[in-house]
Amino acid sequence: MNKSLIFILTIGVFSIINTEMGVVGILPLVSENYGVTVSAAGLLVSMFALVVAVSGPTMPLLFSGINRKKAMILVLSVFTLCNAVSAFAANFPVVLAARAIPAFFQPVYVSMAMSVAGASVPEKEAPKAVSKVMMGVSAGMVLGVPIVSYISNMTSLRVGMLFFAGVNAAALIATIFAVPDLPVKEKLSYGTQLSVLKEGKTWLSIIGVMFLNGSVFGVYSYLSEYMETVTRLSSGRISILLLVYGLANMIGNMIAGRMLSGRPIRFVLTFPFLLGGVYAVMFFLGYFTVPMAVLILIWGILAGAAANINQYWLATAAPKAPDFANGLFLASTNLGTTIGTSVCGFFLSGLGTQYIILGGIIFIACAFLLIVLRVCREKKEQNTDRILKTA
Repeated sequence: MNKSLIFILTIGVFSIINTEMGVVGILPLVSENYGVTVSAAGLLVSMFALVVAVSGPTMPLLFSGINRKKAMILVLSVFTLCNAVSAFAANFPVVLAARAIPAFFQPVYVSMAMSVAGASVPEKEAPKAVSKVMMGVSAGMVLGVPIVSYISNMTSLRVGMLFFAGVNAAALIATIFAVPDLPVKEKLSYGTQLSVLKEGKTWLSIIGVMFLNGSVFGVYSYLSEYMETVTRLSSGRISILLLVYGLANMIGNMIAGRMLSGRPIRFVLTFPFLLGGVYAVMFFLGYFTVPMAVLILIWGILAGAAANINQYWLATAAPKAPDFANGLFLASTNLGTTIGTSVCGFFLSGLGTQYIILGGIIFIACAFLLIVLRVCREKKEQNTDRILKTA
């Protein structure tokens, strides 16, 4: 049952992330259809992300005592209904509202999917199970955009938006009929879960994840601009390389799942050097097409692995409150994306497009420092416990 359960959770996560990111490819159609500017249409993306960042820590906490299957059915029902409303909405404010409502519930499903996947296998295999669910995130980001864009341009905006509802409905039906009852075996009080915020390693992990995700997405947000301005690629080649980057994310998910199940600390400590190395080479060789194409592939794999590292780092910081920890993961990564994009944008406007890489390097260096601080803290605690036991 574990494999089928994890597969359904992966499809469910894909349907959720597809709703969040898939609209990116149809913003011009939204603008044209509702008579708003493209920047105003962009609120469908930015507002969704902002709501997720705000609700990330709170909503999983509120739903932590509810039967997991019932909670997932509720969330998928909300997404299906709101996406259907969006498809038939007569004006833009209604579309905006229909996007905001499900965004509040996004952290509930995603955090539970990760928790359930991790709990469905032996503890050592949990990172592998979570990595499979994370593939749903990558697929939602990579495949959702071109699929919805193609459907909308070949048919209509309404049909494209109904695709969101259709995928949500498919995940909903699979959850109703194929997912077993998932009662919460041990209900944790809100106070118990919030108590993890009193621990220093939790905050080291939260801030570390913000820097790590900010490093990845701060640079990625301007990747198209970088390839157009610095590498001087055509729009067609840029599209191909963006697809390569996204597909490489899925490879990174699988690799990270195996590495985090084996020697996680060594992998986490090594990762910043790998990503920083890619950025350094990109800074000097980003002008050349072939090296840039190779770097995009490697960077895509590392970016996929980064998502798993982020989730693992917060899950292991607060193992007694898994849903809340995953909510913190979602909030931290979204805030990291926002801050990283802003800082790299500052470098772009102040120094030039090439210098967005500098922002990425600074962020990954800060992430490494916080990772080391947590590892040292944990080793000190382990040594103290060992001394107390032998005393």
